Amino acid sequence: MIHHVLGLFTHPDQEWKEIRGEDETISHMYLTHTLILAAIPAVSAFIGTTQVGWVIGNRPAVMLTVESAIWMSIMSYLAMLAGVAVMGAFIHWMARTYDATPSMAQCIAFATYTATPLFIGGLAALYPHVWLGMVIGTAAISYTVFLLYVGLPTFMNIPPDEGFLFSSSVLAVGLVVLVAIMAATVIIWGLGVGPVYTN
Repeated sequence: MIHHVLGLFTHPDQEWKEIRGEDETISHMYLTHTLILAAIPAVSAFIGTTQVGWVIGNRPAVMLTVESAIWMSIMSYLAMLAGVAVMGAFIHWMARTYDATPSMAQCIAFATYTATPLFIGGLAALYPHVWLGMVIGTAAISYTVFLLYVGLPTFMNIPPDEGFLFSSSVLAVGLVVLVAIMAATVIIWGLGVGPVYTN
């Protein structure tokens, strides 16, 4: 896993070809890659919100209770795992339109590795301050979009112009999934499962 993660940051085009050549099962992909990468932002957020907190103006740091932070970290972790699965399923379904024939496991691998900058960017949650989150979040999103547009034509072995359209479709669905997760969060918070602060 680590060599692919490093390769995506140093030579993404070549790394996508190597990832495409691997034949992994969905369970192996989740156990060795997705579960580990998705844990980075969840664990970082738990530590940041319970041990560091965030400061608003001159007030003391605001922190979550451990119980509240555990619950929210678990829910965000499950949402990320579900998001990868949904994106992988969409990529697999959409690939038929472009006469590409990747397996479902390969599509989930593609979704996981494309989201790698977002997962690693989750380390910013260790120090949960708005400016740091915005800078790292913007960089992570930008590089994720770059990996998507560079990687999809290579990974699917399709022409670049078709890859651009395919990538744009995947990006649009990714935004819809993000909005759906945010809406679900609001509904769950409305049911009384929201954050509980220490002060």
